[in-house]
Amino acid sequence: MSISPSSLNDVDAADSDLVRRAQAGDARAFDSLVTRYRGKVYGMCYHLVQNEQDAWDLAQEAFIKAWRALPSFKGDASFYTWIYRIAHNSTYDWLRKRKIEGAGEFDDERQAGVAAGAETVPKGEHRPDEALKNRELGTRIQQAIDQLSPDHRTAILLREVEGFSYEEIAQIMESSMGTVMSRLFYARKKLQELLKDAYENA
Repeated sequence: MSISPSSLNDVDAADSDLVRRAQAGDARAFDSLVTRYRGKVYGMCYHLVQNEQDAWDLAQEAFIKAWRALPSFKGDASFYTWIYRIAHNSTYDWLRKRKIEGAGEFDDERQAGVAAGAETVPKGEHRPDEALKNRELGTRIQQAIDQLSPDHRTAILLREVEGFSYEEIAQIMESSMGTVMSRLFYARKKLQELLKDAYENA
């Protein structure tokens, strides 16, 4: 079931109230924010590190950093986007330290000049996000996503699974809109290559 814009506004308003109370020292208000988003933050971390304990540790670290940085949070982005950005940065730093990088991926910076509004998926081909809805292909889709580089994996999950806008993804990943579009373009292209036989047999 889709969430209406009014419902999203209600969520943002409720989050803003909890943030204001937390900034005033109400730890229970912050606990409510943690309870609301810890599952999603953990899920994003897990998709990147593929280890439950590490994902929980990284999610907890993100909320600790958020609590410490809360006085400086001005509400320019939603709390949801803000905590995702903190979690993404913490997880990516963790991956960098362990030198877990995808091999053979495209250079995002050289390919970041994809024009806004450009067709990111060739017409007539299946979209990976459509296949995500098909239970029979679910496992294959997840295995394919796991083969993407951390940046490409994050971009595709934030867009196709979490439903963030391009602008929100750019905020979370601290990159330009062009880089986000480039990452999504090549992530989708890579997924189509990895899932070609699955689509043909669907």
